[in-house]
Amino acid sequence: MSTLSVPLTPELEQFVVEHAAESGLSKAGVIRQALKKYREDKLVADILRISKEPTMYGDLKELMQQID
Repeated sequence: MSTLSVPLTPELEQFVVEHAAESGLSKAGVIRQALKKYREDKLVADILRISKEPTMYGDLKELMQQID
Protein backbone atom coordinates (compact mmCIF):
# COMPACT_ATOMS: atom_id res chain seq x y z
CA MET A 1 0.00 0.00 0.00
CA SER A 2 1.36 3.41 -0.87
CA THR A 3 0.99 6.71 0.95
CA LEU A 4 -0.25 9.86 -0.73
CA SER A 5 -0.21 13.33 0.73
CA VAL A 6 -3.25 15.39 -0.27
CA PRO A 7 -3.75 18.98 0.87
CA LEU A 8 -7.32 19.54 2.15
CA THR A 9 -9.27 22.71 2.62
CA PRO A 10 -10.15 23.41 6.26
CA GLU A 11 -13.76 22.48 5.50
CA LEU A 12 -12.83 19.09 4.03
CA GLU A 13 -10.44 18.38 6.87
CA GLN A 14 -13.19 19.16 9.39
CA PHE A 15 -15.58 16.85 7.53
CA VAL A 16 -13.00 14.03 7.59
CA VAL A 17 -12.35 14.52 11.31
CA GLU A 18 -16.07 14.59 12.15
CA HIS A 19 -16.88 11.58 9.98
CA ALA A 20 -13.99 9.63 11.47
CA ALA A 21 -15.26 10.34 14.98
CA GLU A 22 -18.84 9.38 14.07
CA SER A 23 -18.00 6.25 12.10
CA GLY A 24 -15.14 4.89 14.14
CA LEU A 25 -12.91 4.88 11.08
CA SER A 26 -9.50 6.46 10.99
CA LYS A 27 -9.07 9.61 8.90
CA ALA A 28 -7.28 7.48 6.31
CA GLY A 29 -10.21 5.06 6.37
CA VAL A 30 -12.64 7.91 5.68
CA ILE A 31 -10.56 9.03 2.69
CA ARG A 32 -10.30 5.44 1.37
CA GLN A 33 -14.07 5.03 1.75
CA ALA A 34 -14.68 8.28 -0.14
CA LEU A 35 -12.35 7.26 -2.96
CA LYS A 36 -14.01 3.83 -3.29
CA LYS A 37 -17.42 5.52 -3.49
CA TYR A 38 -16.13 7.98 -6.10
CA ARG A 39 -14.71 5.10 -8.17
CA GLU A 40 -18.00 3.17 -7.99
CA ASP A 41 -20.02 6.26 -8.96
CA LYS A 42 -17.71 6.91 -11.91
CA LEU A 43 -17.96 3.31 -13.10
CA VAL A 44 -21.77 3.41 -12.92
CA ALA A 45 -21.84 6.72 -14.80
CA ASP A 46 -19.50 5.30 -17.45
CA ILE A 47 -21.61 2.16 -17.84
CA LEU A 48 -24.80 4.19 -18.19
CA ARG A 49 -23.16 6.49 -20.73
CA ILE A 50 -21.82 3.55 -22.75
CA SER A 51 -25.14 1.71 -22.62
CA LYS A 52 -26.78 4.72 -24.31
CA GLU A 53 -24.10 4.99 -26.99
CA PRO A 54 -25.32 3.22 -30.14
CA THR A 55 -21.79 2.51 -31.38
CA MET A 56 -20.70 0.84 -28.14
CA TYR A 57 -21.74 -2.59 -27.04
CA GLY A 58 -20.78 -5.15 -24.45
CA ASP A 59 -22.08 -7.43 -21.79
CA LEU A 60 -23.66 -5.17 -19.16
CA LYS A 61 -23.46 -7.91 -16.52
CA GLU A 62 -19.72 -8.26 -17.15
CA LEU A 63 -19.24 -4.51 -16.83
CA MET A 64 -21.22 -4.38 -13.59
CA GLN A 65 -19.05 -7.14 -12.08
CA GLN A 66 -16.14 -4.72 -12.19
CA ILE A 67 -17.85 -2.68 -9.47
CA ASP A 68 -16.74 -4.01 -6.08
